[in-house]
Amino acid sequence: MSAAATTTARNSRGIQTEGRTPEELRELVSHWGAELELAPAEVIIEWAAATFGERFCVTSSMGDAALAHLASTVVPGIDVVFLDTGYHFVETIGTRDAVSATMDVNLLTITPVQSVAEQDAAHGKDLYKTDPDLCCKLRKVQPLAEGLSGYDAWATGLRRAETHNRVIAPVIGWDAKKGKVKVSPLARWSDEQMERYIAENGVLVNPLVYDGYPSIGCAPCTRRVAPGEDPRSGRWAGTNKTECGIHS
Repeated sequence: MSAAATTTARNSRGIQTEGRTPEELRELVSHWGAELELAPAEVIIEWAAATFGERFCVTSSMGDAALAHLASTVVPGIDVVFLDTGYHFVETIGTRDAVSATMDVNLLTITPVQSVAEQDAAHGKDLYKTDPDLCCKLRKVQPLAEGLSGYDAWATGLRRAETHNRVIAPVIGWDAKKGKVKVSPLARWSDEQMERYIAENGVLVNPLVYDGYPSIGCAPCTRRVAPGEDPRSGRWAGTNKTECGIHS
């Protein structure tokens, strides 16, 4: 596949090295979004790597390492960005460390500007209780936006089967807030496809998944989910909040 024409520089291998303009990026989304809608996940990642080169990365919250594993088989050494909010379960940090140690990826950990203690001092203790939206903004949304500043495109593990809010998640979309191309190679995967890929490839999975946590966020805001409950009902339980803001 060939990317749209661009005036930005490319390295000796012909891979994108400098950022495209927002107009160029939106043009890519407009053309390739429909073209790749039914493509296999591997092909989507291959396209993104060929189109954006080192300005393409994968993000992972370390609920599982399926996307990181798949990306590493297509693009060995690919950047995998992990956001450490300061509130993660130890199992999540352990999964991150295991991914870094066992996969052919360049694991990058980004953190908020303020530590948890500094945030408590500035906004009051346990901001996740008093103003969860602000807490997510300070510890997730803003740090990720800054951490992705050197990329033109980022891949997420979003799947349409996860929640009603994600049913329309495009495979190749435009993230207007970040001014970047948002790639969701696994968007069309069913729960069964995900489970099969993990089993067949021995993919690392956060141990909490097998302990009643099908959707894992920050420890203070995540509870176990009873059999038959919505998999994401353990996130921000008791509130109307369903997303942290990264994908909205």
